[in-house]
Amino acid sequence: MRTKTNWHERYITNHADWDSGREDSNLTEIVNKIPIKPCKVLEVGCGTGSNAIWLARKKFIVTGVDITDLAIQRAKEKTSKVGVSCKFLAADFMKDKIKGAPFEFIFDRGCFHSFNSHKERSKFAENTFSYLKNNGVWLTLVGSKDAPMRNPGPPQRGAKDIISAVEPYFEIISLYSSQFDSNMKNPPKAWVCLMKKRHI
Repeated sequence: MRTKTNWHERYITNHADWDSGREDSNLTEIVNKIPIKPCKVLEVGCGTGSNAIWLARKKFIVTGVDITDLAIQRAKEKTSKVGVSCKFLAADFMKDKIKGAPFEFIFDRGCFHSFNSHKERSKFAENTFSYLKNNGVWLTLVGSKDAPMRNPGPPQRGAKDIISAVEPYFEIISLYSSQFDSNMKNPPKAWVCLMKKRHI
């Protein structure tokens, strides 16, 4: 996994390739089709706030967290300009206590997949479980290894990597192949995994 310093440097040098400047179409499709009704939502790894802004405009009560102070600063500036209300916090989801729980919906676009070991991904799933209400849902977008490795490009995981980490805590509602919404000519492949919190 990249360190806090790495993420910060990527924003400083404008090499945050994942930041398209707009909401991800995989998120909008899931929210609109399921549908997921407006509720308290936590976005983990919110970056500069594009997805949080879209959710806020859909009447969700949004808390966004990111490990990088610079990303949070830019997210706050962006929401101020467009006149929507979101709460943004600079925090490490794996270590810090996030205020506002329990949430009914958690979304991450490429955070879960950034952890290289099963143990770390399982811990991420356990943390997500702990922040959700009963029957709460988690949507994660994960780089898929069913494509050639790219540089730059997201970490790549197989379906088994996802399932083995999340199933102790979540019932998988859907897991399918898609691609990240990206400004790249050929966007990276992605898994779209929607889950519901188990009663343990």
